[in-house]
Amino acid sequence: MATATKSGKSVVLLCGDYVEDYEVMVPFQALLAYGVSVAAVCPGKKAGEVCRTAVHYLAGHQTYSESRGHNFSLNASFDEIDHTKFDGLVIPGGRAPEYLAMNASVLDLVRNFVNSGKPVASICHGQLILAAAGVVGGRKCTAYPAVGPSLIAAGASWVEPVTMAACVADGNIIMGLPMTGIPSSSGSCESTERHHNRVKQKDPISLWDFMEDYEVTVPFQSLQALGCHVDAVCPKKKAGDSCPTAIHDFEGDQTYSEKPGHDFTLTANFEGIDASSYDALVIPGGRAPEYLALDGKVIAIVKNFMESSKPVASICHGQQILAAAGVLKGKKCTAYPAVKLNVVLAGNMVRT
Repeated sequence: MATATKSGKSVVLLCGDYVEDYEVMVPFQALLAYGVSVAAVCPGKKAGEVCRTAVHYLAGHQTYSESRGHNFSLNASFDEIDHTKFDGLVIPGGRAPEYLAMNASVLDLVRNFVNSGKPVASICHGQLILAAAGVVGGRKCTAYPAVGPSLIAAGASWVEPVTMAACVADGNIIMGLPMTGIPSSSGSCESTERHHNRVKQKDPISLWDFMEDYEVTVPFQSLQALGCHVDAVCPKKKAGDSCPTAIHDFEGDQTYSEKPGHDFTLTANFEGIDASSYDALVIPGGRAPEYLALDGKVIAIVKNFMESSKPVASICHGQQILAAAGVLKGKKCTAYPAVKLNVVLAGNMVRT
């Protein structure tokens, strides 16, 4: 069972094989960051087992494409879940809801949460489960457009989404569209009692092709949900351009495997970035830092943030950039183990 956290709040995250990659990991890590305990469960599976995820994205076709995502580790057993001991339920989308909607135990769990008045957040295809559970009658609902007929047939009042970031809340049920709607869903969900202060900060995330998929999107959407303005930038690219991401996973080999991830859309131009107008910097990992560490403008931005004593958050291979910028000397650091050499050569104290 998931362990208690500082907020004292806990939620259930309903998983299944080929749940959409972002839609399971972003809420999982964001809720943990907010101090909420998360029990990630799947019918027929126990704590320690995995659900394979799916990468869905719109690439100019009439429907989304799908490829393999990460192996998402469950931390609790579905059969041990008692809804009275949790404060809310999160239902990601992907292909998993198609068969979870046929599982009687899943539908009972959803009804128990809805009828208890506790918050239930559902995204994308997750609303198929709400429709099957018979809990959307008379409620305003939205979802990935292809889910609309099922919600209407279940008696919902369908709200046509204006954008793919649309979100609708009716009573204790909060519904969003695909992964781009996660920050909006979080923002409307005050009843989840996250107990964090919304801050009007402005933060850049420094990107390059083949940043690690999670390490870009989790901070990007989590910071947005907190009320921050986030600019995602990449050298030699402009707002509206995209960076392909990489899915790094540990699957029994001596090093991680790599698969293609989502295409991440940039929100601002790299040229003209003024570090003084931002409050913090985020540096994701992946393969990109090897190349960003060679870019003089990137190094100058990192030095500016460090010299200004503004927060700089770096993960995994991102510390290669910090090492190249010469800002780690005398600092205690950690990183992905293969980056240890970069950190040590930069004159740092290493914490492993």
